[in-house]
Amino acid sequence: MISSLVVILIVTFLVALGSFLIKPRDIRWSIHLRRPKWLVFEPAIPLIWTIAFTCGAVSAAIIWEKDPGSLKTWLLMGWYLILEIVTVAYIPATLRLKSLKVGTLLGGIGVVLGVILTLFVWPISGTAALLLLPYAIWSPVGTVTTKEMIDLNPDAA
Repeated sequence: MISSLVVILIVTFLVALGSFLIKPRDIRWSIHLRRPKWLVFEPAIPLIWTIAFTCGAVSAAIIWEKDPGSLKTWLLMGWYLILEIVTVAYIPATLRLKSLKVGTLLGGIGVVLGVILTLFVWPISGTAALLLLPYAIWSPVGTVTTKEMIDLNPDAA
């Protein structure tokens, strides 16, 4: 029998593969965008998101193990999944549509979904809620960065 953590990690990985729905022409557009001067950690962003997604998957596994198969647990698993899909959609949607507003909107939706999920999870497991903190901290940073990029690149809004 495969553990719930393994299943959740596999689903997380498969959804994360959606970030590869970008094409070289999409990347060319983004290369020319001006970025905030304080954005010195850009090379670390993939690692930061890997940590956030891994912590989210472990959080989901903890919640699953608390009440496996119940309707409430399935609904929470759906919320985790929607949060990941919105987050993964950020890069392909922003690049494909060449719109930083789309990125800001998706980022904002992700922030709200992440905060709500954390509030739902907290009474079930403080540990699972704490594991959502990397997402809760990082997601607003990415959203604010994208918003600032609109100011620096008004034609890319």
